[in-house]
Amino acid sequence: MTKMVRKQVYIEPRQDELLKEWAEQTGKSEAEIFRQALDRWMVSERRRREAQSAWEEERAFIESRIAAGPVPGGRTWTRGELHEERRSRRDRDAD
Repeated sequence: MTKMVRKQVYIEPRQDELLKEWAEQTGKSEAEIFRQALDRWMVSERRRREAQSAWEEERAFIESRIAAGPVPGGRTWTRGELHEERRSRRDRDAD
């Protein structure tokens, strides 16, 4: 068995009731349920932080592109032309 470190936490009475019920239903100790919940939360929090970091990088990139201004020479197409090209391609592929 892995070495354990004792921690003391305070929970609300309703949390205590739920924890006791869950332990009884699952046959797990309250400590095991608490450890599993902590592990899941830590994974979730890590993913949230990674997603936040990725968004901040993307936002900085977008802001740098906006700050750079329009593409030199301007664009040579219109949205309508792009849609028409896509429609033509789809019609050709359908044949």
